[in-house]
Amino acid sequence: MQVTKYAHSCLRLEHDGAVLVVDPGVFSDPAALDGADAVLITHEHPDHVDVATLTRALERRPVPVHGPASLAGVLGDAAEALVTVEPGQSFTVAGVPVRAYGGQHAVIHPDIPVIQNIGYLFADVVYHPGDALFVPDDVQVDTLFAPIHAPWSKFSEVVDFIRAVAPRRAYALHDGLLNDNGFGVLDRQYTAMSNTDYRRLEPGTRIDA
Repeated sequence: MQVTKYAHSCLRLEHDGAVLVVDPGVFSDPAALDGADAVLITHEHPDHVDVATLTRALERRPVPVHGPASLAGVLGDAAEALVTVEPGQSFTVAGVPVRAYGGQHAVIHPDIPVIQNIGYLFADVVYHPGDALFVPDDVQVDTLFAPIHAPWSKFSEVVDFIRAVAPRRAYALHDGLLNDNGFGVLDRQYTAMSNTDYRRLEPGTRIDA
């Protein structure tokens, strides 16, 4: 499997000729969706799903869109493509086995309602948790994409999340709100404290998983 990291929380996974795209939000390059065989969305926030761009992509190439039921409320016409995913579910997308975890977005503030969030584990290798710090307890994750910065997150909690998942390696995710100063600080801290091979990939970088 090859994984390309696009800006913020968007990943493009290619495996045996199939292309899966996760969280193509407003901060990511629309080209991530080119040739996709399926799209998986963790939750409804616009930095994880750019509805206008996704709708145009589906008009060119209709494919299933997997995600929590709450997505139907924001997808508009694209909701016709929605395949609802529940936490704890195992399924196959374009030949790639997927496990779904979590169920709820992390708390941003007590005054803000908590929405649905699904984390996805691909081929028991690559884990994209969306906007939550849910630790899978039934599999050893090899490659974790960890949300390193968000209005809902705290550095110590993310470090503890990475340590609890205990992957062979971890890559930065959800980093679209940072500038060079923030990258410098967090790269040093996560490298020093995550207890794994931690790295941040520039958008467009491809790795083998």
